[in-house]
Amino acid sequence: MKIKAAFALSALCAALMLLGWSNSARAHTHLEKSVPANGSVLTTAPENIVLTFAEPARLTALSLRKNDEPAQKLAPLPAASARELSVRLPRLTPGKYVVSWRVLSDDGHVMPGNLSFTIAGP
Repeated sequence: MKIKAAFALSALCAALMLLGWSNSARAHTHLEKSVPANGSVLTTAPENIVLTFAEPARLTALSLRKNDEPAQKLAPLPAASARELSVRLPRLTPGKYVVSWRVLSDDGHVMPGNLSFTIAGP
């Protein structure tokens, strides 16, 4: 009987640890959508980049690179945490762009990412 009780207690502890781990793993935010969308081909240049996250986050870095040119930092960045973050883009010309971002989630984790889009030429 003592062995069954000890096994049941061990199983319960393991289940609680897994439950706690899965909840903390879900706490990290992730990009749900962007405007422009990742991989999109546009006929007109967007005025803003809009990043929508699963949970509030604070944008700590944002850069834009066209083709093989050096990346340029975009500013000003929103000061507050939010699920939807929008930053004005400079005037864009046709080409392939990569946007790199880094956010600080409300749980204190830094989450980087990037997306690309193309502006088609005339």
